[in-house]
Amino acid sequence: MKLPRRFVPAAASALAVGAAVLVPQVADTASQPAASSVQQASGHDDFVIVGHRGASGYRPEHTLASYELAARMGADYIEPDLVTTKDHVLVTRHEPEIGGTTDVASHLEFADRKKTKQLDGVPTTGWFAEDFTLKELKTLRAKERIPAIRQHNTVFDGHYQIPTLQEVIDLTKKLSKELGRQIGIYPETKHPTYFRQQGLALEPELINTLNRNGLNRPDAKVFVQSFEVSNLKALDKQLRVPLVQLTGSAGAPYDFVVSGDKRTYADIVSATGLKEVATYADGVGPSKDQVIPLDSTGKLGQPTALVANAHRAGLVVHPYTFRVENTFLPANFDSSTVSTDSGNLFAEIAAYRAAGVDGLFTDNTDIAVAEEKEAR
Repeated sequence: MKLPRRFVPAAASALAVGAAVLVPQVADTASQPAASSVQQASGHDDFVIVGHRGASGYRPEHTLASYELAARMGADYIEPDLVTTKDHVLVTRHEPEIGGTTDVASHLEFADRKKTKQLDGVPTTGWFAEDFTLKELKTLRAKERIPAIRQHNTVFDGHYQIPTLQEVIDLTKKLSKELGRQIGIYPETKHPTYFRQQGLALEPELINTLNRNGLNRPDAKVFVQSFEVSNLKALDKQLRVPLVQLTGSAGAPYDFVVSGDKRTYADIVSATGLKEVATYADGVGPSKDQVIPLDSTGKLGQPTALVANAHRAGLVVHPYTFRVENTFLPANFDSSTVSTDSGNLFAEIAAYRAAGVDGLFTDNTDIAVAEEKEAR
């Protein structure tokens, strides 16, 4: 299915919330489609700002506090990455392995749960969400995933639980009512082949949850994304919300690897590959260096043909991930030689807007919203 422009909502113009605010936990323009009549009437820019794992530049990722802060800063969507518990409840973690984002290692009662598994063919040691019931997971608390870069976030370590997808949806409903604008969700199915191999497929419960909440409809403010292809093709037959094919700057979808398909992410974002993506999805979520690669000095280079080819195929383009710290920025936008210092994220976002992207994933929603307001 092609993506009607009604699926691309108006971005918020709310004032950014300061990072120091404590948020408590609560349970080529011709190639672009024309704007919908709703958007024309609103007069809003349709640039989509996705709170990547919430406002993870300011709170530990994938917590209700992180999601809430992103929404209050003006995000159009918040992004929950989905894994599953042993009792098949969808919860939000970046990876099945939870040792890096929770305090599970300090829980002696779970010491025997530590093990090594093959995660998409890579031996990975730690604690895995699918080895815990929801009740057990709720005894854990989140912690900052990259404390060396985001030391400030560590002050929130130990204060937030792992949310379920239902809790995230409940939060968006509450905030939408309070803020007077619809807050969308942009869930990602994490490692779908891995979970399917364990008899814990993510997709059925995702479909059930969207149906149960009245969100499986064309005008729902929902995108569903995946780095794999086969599950998106299957979801396209059961979901009425837009789907987004994620791609990486290297490697291949793991379902391709398992099936012996030799195509890579580079093949997927070729002009021919994007035409195929458009047969089952409505957008593409590339790594940002697939849109504008870095040159030999680490500075932002010239845009590739990805955006133009995607738009020609009828796809929207939402690259990831835009972060303020120097270590994540092109060298020409660094503020200093200190990797953890904040650099010129405004300039990076402006460069990608000039390249024609339709939205982006960011850890720093407030900066993306402020840049969007300036660009109007």
